[in-house]
Amino acid sequence: MASTEKQKKSASSRTKVRPAGFPTREQVMDFIASSDQPAGKREIAKAFGLKGAEKIALKALLKDMADEGLIDIGPARAFHKMGGVPKVTVLRIVDVDDTTLIATPERWEAEGQPAPRLRVVERGKRGALTIGDRILARTEEAGRGWVAHPMKKLAKASEELLGVVEEGEGGKLWLRPVDKRIRRDTPISDAGTAKKGDLVLAEPVGRPPRITARVTDILGDPFAPRSFSLIAIHKHGIPHVFSERVEEEAVSASGIALHEEKREDLRHLPIVAIDPVDARDHDDAVWAAPDDDPANAGGYKAIVAIADVSYYVRPGSALDREARKRGNSVYFPDLVVPMLPHQLSSDMCSLRAGEDRAAMACHLVLDAAGKVKSWRFSRAVIRVAAVLAYEDAQAAIDGTREEPLLEDALKPLWGCWVLLRKARDKREPLALDLPERRVVLDEFGKIVSVAVRERLDAHMLIEDYMIAANVAAAKALEQKKAPVMYRVHEPPSRDKLVALKDYLATFDIEFALGQVVKPSTFNRLIERVGEAEEKPQIMEQILRSQTQAYYTPQNMGHFGLALGSYAHFTSPIRRYSDLLVHRSLVGAYGLELPAPKGGTIPDRTSLSGEDMENMGRVGEMISQHERRAMEAERETIDRYVAAFLAAHVGDLVEARITGVQSFGFFATVEGLGGDGLVPVSTLGDERFFYDEAGRALEGVESGDRYTVGQRLQLRLVEADPINGALRFELPDALPQRPSFRKDRARPGIKRGRPANIRHIGAKRGKHRR
Repeated sequence: MASTEKQKKSASSRTKVRPAGFPTREQVMDFIASSDQPAGKREIAKAFGLKGAEKIALKALLKDMADEGLIDIGPARAFHKMGGVPKVTVLRIVDVDDTTLIATPERWEAEGQPAPRLRVVERGKRGALTIGDRILARTEEAGRGWVAHPMKKLAKASEELLGVVEEGEGGKLWLRPVDKRIRRDTPISDAGTAKKGDLVLAEPVGRPPRITARVTDILGDPFAPRSFSLIAIHKHGIPHVFSERVEEEAVSASGIALHEEKREDLRHLPIVAIDPVDARDHDDAVWAAPDDDPANAGGYKAIVAIADVSYYVRPGSALDREARKRGNSVYFPDLVVPMLPHQLSSDMCSLRAGEDRAAMACHLVLDAAGKVKSWRFSRAVIRVAAVLAYEDAQAAIDGTREEPLLEDALKPLWGCWVLLRKARDKREPLALDLPERRVVLDEFGKIVSVAVRERLDAHMLIEDYMIAANVAAAKALEQKKAPVMYRVHEPPSRDKLVALKDYLATFDIEFALGQVVKPSTFNRLIERVGEAEEKPQIMEQILRSQTQAYYTPQNMGHFGLALGSYAHFTSPIRRYSDLLVHRSLVGAYGLELPAPKGGTIPDRTSLSGEDMENMGRVGEMISQHERRAMEAERETIDRYVAAFLAAHVGDLVEARITGVQSFGFFATVEGLGGDGLVPVSTLGDERFFYDEAGRALEGVESGDRYTVGQRLQLRLVEADPINGALRFELPDALPQRPSFRKDRARPGIKRGRPANIRHIGAKRGKHRR
């Protein structure tokens, strides 16, 4: 009925007489379609010289056209063709199709029609945009779709809020954020069916300062098993669900014939996989034996066999597009978000013991000095003799565990590794021995322990074999003048070195800026520090001075490993970069195999023309995805650490100061990690001077000094598993109860100084201020 009335009104208005010279529908449509700026009523009136009563008639005409489905109204009250987008509008990048960014209008009000997906055409420097970015863009129809030409990158709008519903005074609901950088809770204006304690997604509503949250999705119990990982997945927008099409293609691909007769048969060799005890997939295995060539006395032959993922994940397939979009697998303590469906990642492409598997084999010949004399690559079929945990392999070598493969497999591997270590020691890569935390869960997902992962010879052995194979892959492709996706690590910038110099000066350690900086420069520095108390934080500061490694088709060497050419080859199950290197090797060395029958899976496994053309863009994308994964993994471990420590609130813990700011200092629990704040308001009634150069807080009257790297006992007063935040106080501070809205030190409480805090005298304190 309402629709009929609307049509009658529309017909009635069309019968009205328009003023002379008034534009027709077609003229208005042409103007809207060709305008290079948002075309609102004012712009249309100006274009046709309309005044007074003509403007009123224009308003009626535009309403009629909207009712008839000819035009829509978009942002800034601008009109555009129905089903289309304004000529200039704000878009949000939401996806990647192969290497093309996909964007949708930030506001879409066409009732009953899905928002269009526009292909973003970047000009000039590529890689400046990524998923989640907002752009002002000029749009146009091209073929059967729309394209967007970015004009300006805009500040990110308020994203979805991820948090836990909490109840305040009077039953009012608040959203407590899971991101510890957000220090304010948000009042909830619309909770829907969410209850107190639920982990939810919400959208911000209103304008500052009156922002509220409207719950859009309920994710469940934040303390349930896997919730900490779920928080990170949603917060960082990590793709974690495979479409039916991708899953189906994985099943089809896993059924492709191996073509054993066309592969090098290595099934007779005792190849072993050595991995973490909790590894979900096994994409590399190794073998070594003394070289029987008299001309290479004292040398070794070695094989690094890698899952032949490029055989199953082919250019142009749905599997390939999904893997590129993910860039890498993401590893959480309780689950893995794989780059490839489980049908491949943990089954057909996983090198299981006793099962025939397709592999890309890197054959190495080392001389007695550990130098790699030659290499070759082949597509092979292997049968892994055993999958061993690092700890078990080490125990077998140490003689504390029986292992049937000790003589045939492990001892030759260790013998060859002695040579690899010789070569490694000679080139002197950066040697930062920083601890890695490991969260151990039981079968129900509850935390058993959080500890520093032990560093064994077995770990370093596998690392050195992998590095040797990665170098061989890069150099082999260079020899063939084939495309390479390099793993690049550039030297530290001068700004970072100046900051390091200033930091070391606070320990009375000199660092000359004029020297040629090599990895060995930092190694000598660490040796000078010896086993001093400040060694861990100096190593951390050296790490912070380094640039981030990234992927690119342009070779700029790997500073940290002291290598001129380096590419990732050894983990194609979990890294897209390695998959591209495998494809390039297939093409360069003529390793293509017969095409699958049936025609549903692409024929080729080598690099496609599109792969080659977009290497730079893909390198930028997967570098961004790697950083996203690292941040998500680190935050999740922080949440598990906070959950583990929640049972120890009120206890004294051994801690080390990791950062100092004017509002307090941050400390981490020794051996566990997880940063927590000691607010300056809890340090006492006196004023504290913030010594920025010395990275310290210093009492103006007492001279009490809190510096980065300092070890001290602190009392844990709060551990929040939701956002991974900890809060500490000095041992003799009166206990504080965390308030709902904001933590404040109790007035009138004088804080003392722990016995291990250095007193430097009030005079010096006043002088420095």
